[in-house]
Amino acid sequence: MISQEMLQKKAEELESGSAEEILKWALTEYGDKVALACSFGAEDMVLIDMMVKIDPQAHIFTLDTGRLPQETYEVMERVREKYGAKIAVFFPDTKSVEEMEEKHGPNLFYKSLELRKLCCTVRKLDPLKRAFAALSAWVCGLRKEQAVTRTGIKKVEIGADPNAIVKINPLADWTEKQVWDYIKKNDVPYNKLHDLNFPSIGCLPCTRAVTPGEDVRAGRWWWESPEQKECGLHKK
Repeated sequence: MISQEMLQKKAEELESGSAEEILKWALTEYGDKVALACSFGAEDMVLIDMMVKIDPQAHIFTLDTGRLPQETYEVMERVREKYGAKIAVFFPDTKSVEEMEEKHGPNLFYKSLELRKLCCTVRKLDPLKRAFAALSAWVCGLRKEQAVTRTGIKKVEIGADPNAIVKINPLADWTEKQVWDYIKKNDVPYNKLHDLNFPSIGCLPCTRAVTPGEDVRAGRWWWESPEQKECGLHKK
């Protein structure tokens, strides 16, 4: 594996690289120890298309929270059919979900920020830890212009801990227009909720359509203030 010092230098070099160059590097450097964390939003669909063109066996995983919209499952199936991709699915721990809902109810996330974060932890963060167990790096569809919480992201992010998993954001400097231009040009399948003004799609109870002029993340946890609109997956 690449040393921490060499990795930092490579990350600086890749900051000016294209999405394809970054993915080629990641797949070459990490092999089966790198995977795309996919929620089947527009950005993830671009990355799937790019990755399987580089390596048809590229690893993809998703977190099935148990509260996803049907449209998300439909696009997941289209990915399997079009690309022949194998998608590893990680579910939340059944006992943890049962205990959480018994204590706080099925819609606890509306009651307080703390309970919403608890739900995200049980349904997303804990399964993500299991997904990370076999990985040295993960690929994400984050873009700087998506939210105020994402403006400082780098294309290759390295933690202070040498054993920390490396986070790769090939589309960090892409615009929304670039994403959709790529989807249309390459006939990439996408979640049909995007056509209904859902620019960002998560769990069904926590996602709504946005109105003209609203921020692209306004439909996620819309009852919270903008600076809180993260589930914790991308916490620094």
